[in-house]
Amino acid sequence: MTDSPEGLFAEREQRFLVQEEKFASKHRWIGWFRLAFVVGAVGACVLLFYYDKPAMGLSILLAGYFIFAGLIHWHNKVEYKRKHQLYLGLINRAEQERLRGELKDLADGHEFDEPNHYYTADLDVFGPNSIFQLLNRAVTRLGQQRLAQWLKAPAAPEEILARQEAVAELAPDLEWRQNLQARGMHHHRKTQQLPQPFLLWLKNPNFFEGKAWLAVATFLFPLLTIASIIYWSQEGGSHYPFVGLVVVQFLIAVKYQRQRDEYYEESTGMYETLQSYTDMLVHIEGRTFQSAKARHLQQQLKIDDKPASEHVRQLASIIQYLSARLNTYLNFILNHAFMWDFIWMWRLERWKKTMSGNIGEVLNAAAEFEVLASLAAFQYANPGYAIPVISPEPFQFEAEKLSHPLIFSPSRTANSLGFSGAGHTALITGSNMSGKSTFLRAVGVNMVLAFTGAAVCAKRLTVYPAQVYTSMRTEDNLAENTSSFYAELKRLKILIDLTATGQPVYFFLDEILKGTNSHDRHEGAMALIRQLHKRFCSGFVSTHDLELGNMEEELPGSVENFSFNSYFDNGQLHFDYTLRPGICKSFNASQLMRQMGIEV
Repeated sequence: MTDSPEGLFAEREQRFLVQEEKFASKHRWIGWFRLAFVVGAVGACVLLFYYDKPAMGLSILLAGYFIFAGLIHWHNKVEYKRKHQLYLGLINRAEQERLRGELKDLADGHEFDEPNHYYTADLDVFGPNSIFQLLNRAVTRLGQQRLAQWLKAPAAPEEILARQEAVAELAPDLEWRQNLQARGMHHHRKTQQLPQPFLLWLKNPNFFEGKAWLAVATFLFPLLTIASIIYWSQEGGSHYPFVGLVVVQFLIAVKYQRQRDEYYEESTGMYETLQSYTDMLVHIEGRTFQSAKARHLQQQLKIDDKPASEHVRQLASIIQYLSARLNTYLNFILNHAFMWDFIWMWRLERWKKTMSGNIGEVLNAAAEFEVLASLAAFQYANPGYAIPVISPEPFQFEAEKLSHPLIFSPSRTANSLGFSGAGHTALITGSNMSGKSTFLRAVGVNMVLAFTGAAVCAKRLTVYPAQVYTSMRTEDNLAENTSSFYAELKRLKILIDLTATGQPVYFFLDEILKGTNSHDRHEGAMALIRQLHKRFCSGFVSTHDLELGNMEEELPGSVENFSFNSYFDNGQLHFDYTLRPGICKSFNASQLMRQMGIEV
């Protein structure tokens, strides 16, 4: 077995898929055995009845029912184990795909992106080939939503440190993390449903409030129905009491049809989601944690001295019984003879009295465990990544061998850079395709990772936590009659307003004011840098405007020039993607145009 994460994941994938096939074979064998048992039991009963031994036939039928129920339970357990091995194999396959940059089949979180967000679009946080795909191992929709929230806003320094501690604890525990993920996958289709609407609905007034008579009838009428059936079956017994009870229950069911439908429609879709949460909660409750954040989250999973998993399993069971109406004929009998819907509506309201105020906290704690496990898996899969140091010194940024985590080439170039203090601007010039934009994105993405609590793609990183803001991919908008230049101005206006609040901000401005003439671009860029210099912010500006480099003399120590360069060798254009101090010395636009056949 290899020591590299990719080799380990490959070995585990193969091992789990072999186990899956063994359980699949056992599952098929039990299925044939069930069929043979049913045929044999029914055949034996028929023969016994044929030879006038009904008592023995009924005994075999009754015993056969319980044996068959046991076989079904055994069959289901084996199927669960088969699927679990399959999911563990698929989890390890996905880990290998991430390391190779094959992300297209992974959830990309595009639904969590927001128009005009401070940085998510420019830094590929969501969508195809995104940071979300690299990080996410959450199965539930709530877990994915929580990861998206963490990625969209920097955490407070103490929270970042708490997350780092919890992630460090979970990172080496590969078995626990992958089993948590696999447990959620058993009900994967339904776990994509967000529980918030259901939790909100649980806060509605109780149906039985002010209907004490109906609560009594709910449990009295089924008993009377059974008694009427027994009476009817006796010699000389009448069917009228039974018919009368059915008519009364039918009228009650019709009267409250809307409320019954509401309980069914609001709850039934949550059954598999809650089953998934139950499995994961049992897994979380069974582990002992050392980190403060994990212990705090686990403490939220105990209600009335009982594990939260028991409460959630009880709710899932109630909802499952409410779903009996899926069978039309069974629904008619149960509701018009035994008050079925009302019984389980009453049980749900009893459950609400003890749990409705806590269920949201429980599910949120489970979601945070999913996110911490995701960050831990990312850290484990990338042992060369650094755990960032969170600095208390304003705008301290010290990066050694930093690169972009979405560049999967083993020869990707890493760069180092450092500065500190507010009002600092790293001005980066460079030729076309030399790496300016990629470098800005690499720095921004690693800051987002650091402020989320994740490892970063660098040998070392020390960073002061602040809001990240980008203006890089501004485009025109025909629907809003907005040019790309005006779109960029709108982004810059947001930046100016944001920094005016005194909130610490790291800004990333790529090809600043590229949509206007050279003179206006130069004057506007200089004015913006001077304005930002006076604010509680620091950041990066990339440009083709070499004259902006003169601002290093105007604002010494606050504006620093860096550059990316290219060179021609034997008629071929080469880039080394290495950041160097000073203004760019080489530009390649004319050479590139000549290569395209444009005579310049």
